[in-house]
Amino acid sequence: MQHLQIRGGTPLFGEFFVHGAKNSALPLLAAAVLCQGETVFEGCPGLSDVEAACGILRHLGCSVRREGSSIAVDASAAGESCVPDSLMRKMRSSVVFLGSIAARMGEASLCFPGGCELGARPIDLHLMGLRALGMAIEEEGRYIRASVPHGLRGAKIRLRFPSVGATENILLAAVLAKGETVLENAACEPELIDLAGYLNRCGARISGAGTGTIQVEGVQSLKGCRYKVMPDRIEAATWLCCGASAGGEVLLRQVCPAHLESLFPLLRKMGCRVDVGRDSISLKSPPRLAGCGGVVTGPYPEFPTDMQAVLMAACCRAAGESRFTETIFENRFRHVAELQKMGADIAVEGICAKVAGVERLHGAEVSATDLRGGAALAAAALGAEGVTKIGGLCHIDRGYECLERDLALAGADIRRIAD
Repeated sequence: MQHLQIRGGTPLFGEFFVHGAKNSALPLLAAAVLCQGETVFEGCPGLSDVEAACGILRHLGCSVRREGSSIAVDASAAGESCVPDSLMRKMRSSVVFLGSIAARMGEASLCFPGGCELGARPIDLHLMGLRALGMAIEEEGRYIRASVPHGLRGAKIRLRFPSVGATENILLAAVLAKGETVLENAACEPELIDLAGYLNRCGARISGAGTGTIQVEGVQSLKGCRYKVMPDRIEAATWLCCGASAGGEVLLRQVCPAHLESLFPLLRKMGCRVDVGRDSISLKSPPRLAGCGGVVTGPYPEFPTDMQAVLMAACCRAAGESRFTETIFENRFRHVAELQKMGADIAVEGICAKVAGVERLHGAEVSATDLRGGAALAAAALGAEGVTKIGGLCHIDRGYECLERDLALAGADIRRIAD
């Protein structure tokens, strides 16, 4: 077991080079199952979730090798269609393999996925969309068994909620289906645009990605290519909120500012100076932050649920009140109890959390209970007095490639210590 030890009170001054996006790399790796020949994904982050996805690919019979920050996948010899429980439960987004495995192999068998326990993440929209494409799916306890007895065929599908995972799964199955698929009320997240961009480069015919309606004209086959993973907008938001919490001035490089436009007005309202370049963002924090007002999470382009915890951490020492309304996951406030151990004044009622800023936070022994909540604890610890010990690093390592290294390069007093 390991923990992070952070001595707060040191402002950050330095640069962060944003890695490839976890939430893009995982569906891209699943998409490689559909392709003949080799795909090389450049800028693939070194995360435990990415390694879990590579483990699934190897089990399916794919050749997988990492070369620095790139991962090469060749699915030409893939033949296995059953993913065991031990691999599926390592990450929540593993269900995205359902559409690609069944489309490639004609059948798939896997269990419900694992990952952070953020509350119910029903996959009924995934199954509804895949069934509409001609997939026969049976649910047996914790297991899902799918087959394509008469081949996949295009269909008109409307999601009752713009689910990212369901949109990804439907796209992965539809690209090899016969005829046209029209997906309405689709998710618009940048990661969907990245997935469609990769599939199109491989020979797919997808239009409308990033809008509420996506059209897919099925093709007979796909061929691997070289593709660069988009920058991680959630990692970028984490560094900005760490800079706001700790004070100082930080510069982010290798980032797409357009993906964070819902965050910038809030940081500026808190008193931060935020300057945006073509692929860079700089933030200068004031002597004391102001409250951010009201924040409501929602599907893109609204404020992302994955940014809620780290922004809340920055608000804990702000002068004034901040209010967070979480509309996506019912258990997304699990970090609140840990922030309270550090002296934060946060009251939770249902889907709302009210943060009354305090002048000081103090170090404490806390534990990450989920990925983004763990990053929030680190952000709060940077601005706290004394030493904070953060356990539960397995959650943080799912989405950050050596978080302590990147923060230390910007001047943070942070170490990873073996218990």
